[in-house]
Amino acid sequence: MGENEVDVRGSLTGVLPPVVTPFDKAGNIDFGCLREQIDFIVEAGCTGIVIGGSTGEGHTLNSEDFCELMEAAHEALNGRGSLLAGLIVNSTKEAIDRLKRIEGMKVDALQVTPVHYLFKPGPDATVSHFKKIAEHTPVPLLIYNVIQWNYLSVDLMLRIMDEVPGVIGMKQSNGDLKSVSDLLLRKKSENVVLTGIDGLLYPAFMLGVDGAITALTAAVPGLVVKLWKAVQNGDHRQAREIHFRLAKLWNSMTHDNLPACTKYVQHRQGLKLSFPRAPMEEVSAEQKRSMDAALDEIGL
Repeated sequence: MGENEVDVRGSLTGVLPPVVTPFDKAGNIDFGCLREQIDFIVEAGCTGIVIGGSTGEGHTLNSEDFCELMEAAHEALNGRGSLLAGLIVNSTKEAIDRLKRIEGMKVDALQVTPVHYLFKPGPDATVSHFKKIAEHTPVPLLIYNVIQWNYLSVDLMLRIMDEVPGVIGMKQSNGDLKSVSDLLLRKKSENVVLTGIDGLLYPAFMLGVDGAITALTAAVPGLVVKLWKAVQNGDHRQAREIHFRLAKLWNSMTHDNLPACTKYVQHRQGLKLSFPRAPMEEVSAEQKRSMDAALDEIGL
């Protein structure tokens, strides 16, 4: 394992919360709230942050939003952890255009989804999509396997990692822990496997994933860091106890309204309450009651 490979793996190991994009009620980005949130995440002991992920409503960001968020996050993070950029876009050209806008910025990895509109490319075109993106940047790529309409098989993800040197790993979502296990079984030693499965963080950590990027890591970063450390230290009694605390919270969050729910859970821990971008809704009184009860029960 070379020195650069060690550096890359280290920057992608542990808890890497997807920063929620804080909007005001008009849908404008609240950069003061963004800085507050990044401090909250860093102080919880996380490895780094992701900008423009699903929990960060990356699908609602235009190129200008994306660039401004990356610049603000880079400044606020100030070298205190890894910085990952999420690319949730529907064309190879748009992905490359966004990369050009952040050239020169220190970014540790790119989290890239397959395209996600009604139509989808075949396997060869999907490999080509990641290859062309990788050719335009020295920054390593992670496949973000979350798009249900264009859900990549284990075989296809392994093929992409084999044929495109710039793709160093992937993040597996959609609750599919079997795919996590298969990827860990079949991947090359240099490949990175991250979990995006909120309800099964403990078993994923047990299986040996390199880290996690999930809504819960943003909502309660300190508790997820404690879970990660407990597993690394072999303290499975503590890890199991934390797992069920997290499960109670996860079950109380409305998953179709997950970014707004994540913002509310952060607010309950002292952060300014921000809003989702329309047409997504603010958390309802019923949703708040559900999350309040879970947070009270688990001691947060």
